[in-house]
Amino acid sequence: MLKIYAGLAVVAVAGLLGGTYYVALQRSANDPFADCRTSVVAGGAGDIGGPFTLVDEDGKTVTDKDVLAKPSLVYFGYSFCPDVCPLDNARNAEAVDLLKAKGLDVTPVFITIDPERDTPEALKDFTANLHPNMIGLTGTPEQVQAASRAYKTYYKKQETGDQYYLMDHSTFTYLMLPGTGFADFFTRDDTAQQIADRTACFIEKS
Repeated sequence: MLKIYAGLAVVAVAGLLGGTYYVALQRSANDPFADCRTSVVAGGAGDIGGPFTLVDEDGKTVTDKDVLAKPSLVYFGYSFCPDVCPLDNARNAEAVDLLKAKGLDVTPVFITIDPERDTPEALKDFTANLHPNMIGLTGTPEQVQAASRAYKTYYKKQETGDQYYLMDHSTFTYLMLPGTGFADFFTRDDTAQQIADRTACFIEKS
């Protein structure tokens, strides 16, 4: 059932993006990162990402400038997620360690889409089990919604009438670079090694 919800979420976010993502397997002479891509990002890439104000695991209000001060892998999910979020973020954490072995410092970032349950304390427990450098972010429903809109992600609460509800959501991981902003995104099909290799390429050419 969860796979069905995840599939619906991917379809929904693809519709929201309206073709912003990959459109063809080609190279662009004007793209300094062309060799790093498996495909070319359509003209709306500059619309992905943007300013946000959220709350970190220590209860401190932070902005995108505070959090994304170095190359970062950004993922939107929630700590109560039974399988997709832990698996994706464990993979992202592995990619970060592979990059560290190359001498590259990348921050894994986890932004909740479930601020009702994901308090700073809950996120601290969640990220601590995945990677010591992972940053967990929450906020008010309005702050989380604004961040989600900036990254064109999708999420929706499944109304069950109790505290054990699940969330439908998209599962992209976004590569953000200082001074560049959005560089690329990864899907659930990408392995830790593939993410590390492509991320390293972007960093080396930035």
